[in-house]
Amino acid sequence: MTFHAVPEGAPAIGADSGFTGRAGDDERLSADHACRHLIDLATGILAAQLGVSTVDAAAQVDNLARTTGLSPVDLAADVVNSVAAPGDPLVAPSPVQPLQARHQRRTVTAAEVTDSVGDAARTLLDGALRPLGADSLWLWRPADSGCLCLAGHAGIGAAEATAWQWIPPAAPEPFRVVLDDGVPLWLESGPADGRLMPGARADAARALLPLRRQGETVGLALVGWPGPAPLDASLRRAVTDLMDMAVTVLDRPDTAQASVPVLVDVLDALAHPAALLRTSDAIGTVLVEHVNEEAVAALGGVLPADDRDLSRAFPQAHEALSRLVRRSRHNRHPQRAARLPVTARPEHDAGPAPLLDVRVLPAGDERSVLLWNTVADPGLAIGRAVSGLQSVATFQDSLTGGETVWSEQAYAMFGRERGDAPVPLLALRGLIHPGDDGVLTELLRSLMEARRGAQSVLRIVCPDGSVRHVRVVAEPLLEGETVTGFVGVYQDESAIHRTELALSATFEHLTAVRDQAELRHRLALQLQQAIVPEVPGFQDLPGGLVVAARYRPAAEEYQVGGDWYDVLPLPDGKVLVAVGDIAGHGIDSVTGMVALRNAQRALAFTGRPPGRLMGWLNEVTLRTSAATTATAVCAMYDPDAGELVWSSAGHLPLLLLRDGRAELLEAPRDILLGAVPSFRYEESRIALRPGDTLLLYTDGLVERRRDGLGPGLRRLVAAVEDLAGTERLESLVDGLLRSAVGDTDDDTCVVAIGVR
Repeated sequence: MTFHAVPEGAPAIGADSGFTGRAGDDERLSADHACRHLIDLATGILAAQLGVSTVDAAAQVDNLARTTGLSPVDLAADVVNSVAAPGDPLVAPSPVQPLQARHQRRTVTAAEVTDSVGDAARTLLDGALRPLGADSLWLWRPADSGCLCLAGHAGIGAAEATAWQWIPPAAPEPFRVVLDDGVPLWLESGPADGRLMPGARADAARALLPLRRQGETVGLALVGWPGPAPLDASLRRAVTDLMDMAVTVLDRPDTAQASVPVLVDVLDALAHPAALLRTSDAIGTVLVEHVNEEAVAALGGVLPADDRDLSRAFPQAHEALSRLVRRSRHNRHPQRAARLPVTARPEHDAGPAPLLDVRVLPAGDERSVLLWNTVADPGLAIGRAVSGLQSVATFQDSLTGGETVWSEQAYAMFGRERGDAPVPLLALRGLIHPGDDGVLTELLRSLMEARRGAQSVLRIVCPDGSVRHVRVVAEPLLEGETVTGFVGVYQDESAIHRTELALSATFEHLTAVRDQAELRHRLALQLQQAIVPEVPGFQDLPGGLVVAARYRPAAEEYQVGGDWYDVLPLPDGKVLVAVGDIAGHGIDSVTGMVALRNAQRALAFTGRPPGRLMGWLNEVTLRTSAATTATAVCAMYDPDAGELVWSSAGHLPLLLLRDGRAELLEAPRDILLGAVPSFRYEESRIALRPGDTLLLYTDGLVERRRDGLGPGLRRLVAAVEDLAGTERLESLVDGLLRSAVGDTDDDTCVVAIGVR
């Protein structure tokens, strides 16, 4: 699966199998950046040659493009190809065809604006070297130790890249020859003497070239072909020109800082389904960046390039997978699930395929690796079966002078160290609760006198004073009619016993509990309605600001939630606008909401900016009971400056409606309240114009049961634009609630801010 999203006339930015890089919009932005960079280079060259300003030079580029009938990008490529920019090595006009020369220059420019040497290498390979038949590119640069370090690569696997990560100072031939002489080496059928070099086949064609800047060798490049190939003069000139132009990419950061290509290579080498996921905190969605071939088969086909949302690939399991991803990122540990449902997409005929042995591994700040099977793996299944026996231990006693043997689990079950002597069944009386003496006597009588198997539950008193309920299942060992010993199993049933007690207590007090729950619900509902009334009045605020807000309770009464909003004029003339969402439902959520809302109100009167207020609110959240967590947005509008400053704690993005167009405003990727102490929240700001409308809301407005937040946010943008013509903010807010963008029946807050 390869996806390209490149504007007409722009260079290809590169492609790998599967989903690669960010979403299509980001790829288009990268291509636009490359085009602008190339035009800027040409503008600078013309300005220097003609002795005019860059503004006049830019106009000259446009005029020349119209006169010649070329696009500005093609014209810029011709200008830069013909004249070297100051400080760069002189690049003579290439003898290859003009179209190929332009394409090479545009490819090099695209590589120059990438974030790492690895990204640049992939751009050079896909954009310029593959058309010449090459299938790999290696780029080394000197390290402080005197070694050559592999700075970037493309078209090779992670294992081979690791093997050639370093070339020692005493570099073997032919590396040393090229470094010392500074002359390219062309090998049409591999090294003649059979020397080891990178490449899948020993006889594959290779080109080893010095990378030179201002007369000094600053690195090595190795271009590889899949097999023997004639490297004629025209091809050699093209490759040499390309490497002369591409030497600047060695200034990019190391590939190690951009590990996505390595992850892709590793996933492609796996024999079971795997996917690379990226979490977009700005909109709260998880995107599928890459899937290997096994995952394509398991999912019933490829995903469309314009919709990589996790909910598209895993419609039945995306919510559970999102939770695993969040936990893996916060805890930095792998998260596992034994089985999750997933249904192939409707356009494919494949039937439902379960997700078995799901594992999510963190892979940096934004990315996670998803691994699963579609058929049970015997090794993993055995592991789960063994883990289920952690509360079971075996024993064997001898009555004829032999030893008592315990399995390892028995020591922990009886609260003893591994070096302690095992206790025979006949000596258990000193370890059990006195009330179980009769039970043990009956067990031993069955084994010794009746010579038949028996089982009982005994209360074992551990050395630390704790009591465990252990089931003993034993069988006698017989020689004729003589009992010579016992074998059996100990099973710790303490957890089962506690559960039975809890259930018993629950059933005995069911009526009282139900009455108490109803009382707590009524109290929570009253608190909630007092703090966030369902339909507050229309508000006029300082600075020509108009606010309309709505609170919609949950559809189910028992789901009284913790959503809140606040609009508060402050003594310094600014206006506080906030929304928040406490995790969970019920009275704990409502009381937590009340505490946070009141704390935020009080802290706002200090006059401190939103980021500082959010940091204080985080500390308040950490000190509330029941381990409360919450998302929130705290915004401050300054009428004098006409500017809104806001800080977000893991909340959904603000939405700006301007001139009939709606846009989601990205905020810094800051974590939710109550997760990490002493966290420093960043701020964003935007100048509001007359006629602008800003929307703050909670997830009940956009979240759907079978969708991720990404599609819900896109539907919200469309709904707001449809309602853009409404004259009053109240009508806009009421229209959004009626449109029911979300369908989870959760409670919802919506606050609309309008500038007159």
